[in-house]
Amino acid sequence: MDWLTKMNEAIDYIENNLLEDIDYSIVAQKACCSSYNFQRMFSFITDVSLAEYIRRRRLTQAALELQNSNTKVIDVALKYGYDSPVSFSRAFANIHGITPNEAKQSGAELKAYPKISFQISIKGEKEMNYRIETKEAFDVFGIETIASLSGEDGFVSPTELWQQSHQNGDYEKLFNSSGSLPKFISQDLCKIHGVENYRKTEGNTFPYMLCAFVSESSKTDDYKIQHIPPQTYAIFPSEKFKWDEDFNEVLRNLQKRFYSEWLPTANYQRVAGANFEIYGGDREYGYIELWFPVKQINITK
Repeated sequence: MDWLTKMNEAIDYIENNLLEDIDYSIVAQKACCSSYNFQRMFSFITDVSLAEYIRRRRLTQAALELQNSNTKVIDVALKYGYDSPVSFSRAFANIHGITPNEAKQSGAELKAYPKISFQISIKGEKEMNYRIETKEAFDVFGIETIASLSGEDGFVSPTELWQQSHQNGDYEKLFNSSGSLPKFISQDLCKIHGVENYRKTEGNTFPYMLCAFVSESSKTDDYKIQHIPPQTYAIFPSEKFKWDEDFNEVLRNLQKRFYSEWLPTANYQRVAGANFEIYGGDREYGYIELWFPVKQINITK
């Protein structure tokens, strides 16, 4: 279980460096993948961002130290990476529901977030439908945001971009500019989709675009055009669902099952490159296809 070993080595590195500045790129190297891939994989599997996990582990350890020693609050704050007692107290109270000074009292009730470990579990869920397809190069165009991998303020998330584009009319404009669907994809698909990680961005961020496929009838003026090189994809389709009721749950479930159930046991690995949210259906019922760029693992005997 090489995948499990690498993921747990990354967690061990975090655990051994909770008192230091943790470089996410080094964490990802321990798991033999990019920072983007590791952080997206981590959040889909655990339902918490990597940054939040690290914050919870530090504040768990800080609470134990406050309860079991005479160390001053300011010294604990500095030890666990906080610049001031004020910022430490605010973060501590958000996790534990009490202040650091209250935590030092006998009988104080605190929360503990244990170290994560990755393992294979048999869940008894239904089968996963998927297919492996290699696609030639193509272009997409659309509306872009730069999103934060750690949920930092000041960035527009993919969900917020969809919401804003529907509210301000940008979605409808892109739809009207999309033109016909190219021949290499199913003709019953919607015209607007989502794509992320198709180019490098600075810092702890990733690009996300509401996109349409470029075809002969597309009107791409004033839009960002992105070239997608040839790539092999593992494609996971959902069953049909009601757009207004189940969308987020279906999307999240597909993403989580890919990372936590299929990828650890498949003879493929997730590679750098664009991954797509492809949408199909009608106004009431829809379905999603997630396209993950992959390559086959060479196993030598």
